[in-house]
Amino acid sequence: MSLTTSLLVFTGAALLMALTPGPNMIYLISRSLCQGKQAGLTSWFGVVLSYTLHMCCAAVGLTALFMAVPLGYEVLKIAGALYLAWLAWQSVKPGARSPFQAASLPNESPRKLFMMGLLTSVLNPKLAIFYLSVLPQFVSPAHGSVLAQSLGFGSLQILIGSSVNLLVVLFAARIALWFSKNPTWLSVQRYVMGFVLAALAVRLFSEQRRMG
Repeated sequence: MSLTTSLLVFTGAALLMALTPGPNMIYLISRSLCQGKQAGLTSWFGVVLSYTLHMCCAAVGLTALFMAVPLGYEVLKIAGALYLAWLAWQSVKPGARSPFQAASLPNESPRKLFMMGLLTSVLNPKLAIFYLSVLPQFVSPAHGSVLAQSLGFGSLQILIGSSVNLLVVLFAARIALWFSKNPTWLSVQRYVMGFVLAALAVRLFSEQRRMG
């Protein structure tokens, strides 16, 4: 896969990951609906900080792994493709939850809002696995420094993920209202997301086999 192709596919993968149901989106939309847009924005800053922490730790760790255990690169690529397939199943399995179905939350102070946003994202397994299993699929020692590529792809994910979550905060009320009036689209959204994630997993796994 060329570097340009890797960037395009990674952008699609990062966008899909940002849109799939997860603790961050459910928390932010719930917080924004329960306590207002300002509370949602305060929580969002905590989420963005956690993205940066995840990205820096993963970039350094992946660089060390690729240098010490070359086979680890291939193992992580396969694990990432399998994880995308698992996310696809999570989107379409019976009883799956849409991120646009908000939960009720009590009011909190700005400091606690920031810390809750930070901790919700730091402890988010979807984000951690994305950096440790999905991101390595797009990093190739043949394209130069593993650290530079990891930081570059990670920064792109931060931009995409932060932008999606910011839109969720700013338009939480409108999003929730629209889906409450159009409940069928909650299921449509899940199935479309599941199909696209599954297709991406197949593509990346096939790429892995060709490389092997």
